[in-house]
Amino acid sequence: MPGEIPENLSEVRSRIAAACIGAGRDVGGVELIAVSKTFPVESIREAYEAGQRVFGESRQQEAQPKIDALSGSIRWHFIGRVQRNKVRKLLPSFSVIHAVDSFRLAAYMDEVAGELCVSPQVFLQVNLAGEESKGGFEPGDLIAEMEGILALKRVEVIGLMCIPPAEDEAEESRKWFVAMREFRDRLERDFSVRLPSLSMGMSGDYVVAVEEGATHVRVGSSIFGRRAYRVDGELG
Repeated sequence: MPGEIPENLSEVRSRIAAACIGAGRDVGGVELIAVSKTFPVESIREAYEAGQRVFGESRQQEAQPKIDALSGSIRWHFIGRVQRNKVRKLLPSFSVIHAVDSFRLAAYMDEVAGELCVSPQVFLQVNLAGEESKGGFEPGDLIAEMEGILALKRVEVIGLMCIPPAEDEAEESRKWFVAMREFRDRLERDFSVRLPSLSMGMSGDYVVAVEEGATHVRVGSSIFGRRAYRVDGELG
């Protein structure tokens, strides 16, 4: 119904702000990504008119018509699993990629970025729980590959992304968010690198994620409403 999206956005922003204040964090330190996958241009435009400027999509073929139709001031994040054969199409349209899950993919993305003269920001996806159904680096594998990733010329690694195991209550995800923050801190120490961003938290648990250090939260249904069907639902 008309008006629901602005109201929902206001509620989500208020909850993020309250979580930041409760955790002693700067309210401006969290970026809200409105996950617009499966929703039409009209819904995105309504959120845009309510002040939202950052949106997340998970399928290039679905996203491109939306990107072409909407304001150039929108910043698009790609939050889906990245297929190598889509990299060349993704990089011109998405400034941030959330699910780089292998050195092979990162190196190929770096090569294509050089050809296209772009410098994408990326999150490295970490599979802390070792779930076979989800992508991401195993922590030990990322440690082994980190020097090679950091040596890439065009890809800018800004932080880590995680998708915790499905839980019945948001509070049960806290341990995974804590583990992600601590693992990020370890990488920063061991490799003398800054990884300022943590992409973690979705509609069901973004408040807990913010309390534990998330800098980017991927929120879809709490803004746009329930999706008619599930697409990459584990990503936001």
